[in-house]
Amino acid sequence: MRGNRGGSQGGLVATHRGRFGTALGELREAQKTAKGVSLYSRYVNRPAGRVLAAASHRAGLTPNQVTLISGACSFAGIIALALLPPSWPLALAVYAALAVGFAFDSADGQLARLRKESSAAGEWLDHVVDCAKITALHAAVLVSFYRFFELPSPAWLLLPLAFQLAAVLLFFGGLLTAKLLPRPGVAAAAPAPSRVRAAALLPVDYGVFCAVFLLLGGEAVFLAGYTLFFAAHVLFLCAFLVKWFRELSAR
Repeated sequence: MRGNRGGSQGGLVATHRGRFGTALGELREAQKTAKGVSLYSRYVNRPAGRVLAAASHRAGLTPNQVTLISGACSFAGIIALALLPPSWPLALAVYAALAVGFAFDSADGQLARLRKESSAAGEWLDHVVDCAKITALHAAVLVSFYRFFELPSPAWLLLPLAFQLAAVLLFFGGLLTAKLLPRPGVAAAAPAPSRVRAAALLPVDYGVFCAVFLLLGGEAVFLAGYTLFFAAHVLFLCAFLVKWFRELSAR
């Protein structure tokens, strides 16, 4: 009896693994274009999201549920950042929560494509959660600065507000431009995405930016890293605003 039950369990585990592997294979074939995507998203976050999407599919989760899991992970890190004094353990915890949340953010869309359940409501929920996450993260930095940091000057409290503005404009401007530009028709295969461009986009990739919170245990190094990312976002924002306006003006 024990041997038979063990054999049945082994077969069940093998079936579960097979279904997971099948879903993972289908997801590899259903990836979006890598155009406009940084190296981190292409080689780290999307593959991680693919694994999470396959696991979520096996668990019977819907894309919207995965979106909410993404938001819950991200906001756990954001709340901890705002409420707890900076430390190296907190730095690791905040980064882990944000990085896992970002991976689930990639998983929801991949799961929707796998289940053929893409919808306007799901896309809306995904973007609302993303916007809330970006806005709240810099607000939490401001709270942490005010409560716990010994800043060189009170003027440094303006930094998270300016960073928040730049990050939200990049997010919203990119989404709106993609909606307003005409969709390309079915034509010849597009050229392979540029690796140089993908590398250049690393400073404004959300997943790369999350790594700055690994410096949270040292006030000076965190402030320096956060400022550098802010400068990168401002530079890219100026360049993208000009690019997007020209593209829309040429319609």
